[in-house]
Amino acid sequence: MRTFHSSPWWLAVLLAAYISGVPLAHAGDTNAQAQLQRWTAETGGTPNAERGRVFFTSRHGGEWSCASCHGNPPSTPARHASTGKTIAPLAPAFNPERFTDTAKADKWFRRNCKDVLSRECSAAEKADMLAWLVQLKP
Repeated sequence: MRTFHSSPWWLAVLLAAYISGVPLAHAGDTNAQAQLQRWTAETGGTPNAERGRVFFTSRHGGEWSCASCHGNPPSTPARHASTGKTIAPLAPAFNPERFTDTAKADKWFRRNCKDVLSRECSAAEKADMLAWLVQLKP
């Protein structure tokens, strides 16, 4: 039986992706502005920071808002509403590591939006929220 490491198939996949120009997401592969541009391009519209602020602080018919765990404004460490786990500041100016990993940003938006909205956030909702987050400054 061949294992993942003894088979060169994964190397061939990576090489094919590299040659074809397919970007491979990894830690530190992006930044907040690039993420904002990505979600803005998906929507074809213009992000609205005020709409993002309202989205972040609203409950959307459920028990939690984004601010329930990330704080309002999300510029200092906060605590998860259910687990009590400390959450680092969400605003990029207060936590430079935020939105620097595409896969991580996608994972947490997917998970947290399902908690708050009972569905995934749209690209427009992500763009609006990030437009608001990037304007928060120390």
